[in-house]
Amino acid sequence: MNKAFVREPDNTADLCPGCGSRGEPVGSETLKAFLTEEQRKAIAESAAFCPSPKCDVVYFDSFERTILAAEIERPVYPKDPTAPICACFGLTRDDIEQDVREGVTTRVKAVIEKAKSPAARCAEMAANGRPCIAYVQKYYMQCLNEKK
Repeated sequence: MNKAFVREPDNTADLCPGCGSRGEPVGSETLKAFLTEEQRKAIAESAAFCPSPKCDVVYFDSFERTILAAEIERPVYPKDPTAPICACFGLTRDDIEQDVREGVTTRVKAVIEKAKSPAARCAEMAANGRPCIAYVQKYYMQCLNEKK
């Protein structure tokens, strides 16, 4: 077959056009929860979430169409450090920092257990549509290491 007529796969389709980070696929339920109807029409249903805290892009698609953090009505973690890390149960960075200061894991453990339960509504509450457990553990370890 003549290679001139064969399209090579686009390996950059899942890279954020704003920063180059690998995007995390999000479902339509997540997009519906975070975006207005007009915003949803402006981006493909197979959109991705940019996990980089330093990038203004929250959602993007393979056509490099983007939705920025400033265009979303509610704060999104990790784009906004004041937003709850756990959108379902309201755990914030301040809560995690307080656990570290007190030398306990009370709040962190409670949220991790809740995040594993049916009460968690990550697909509609978390901007990436996923459980917050990895973000919570990462930030807890970061705070713990800074304390040393």
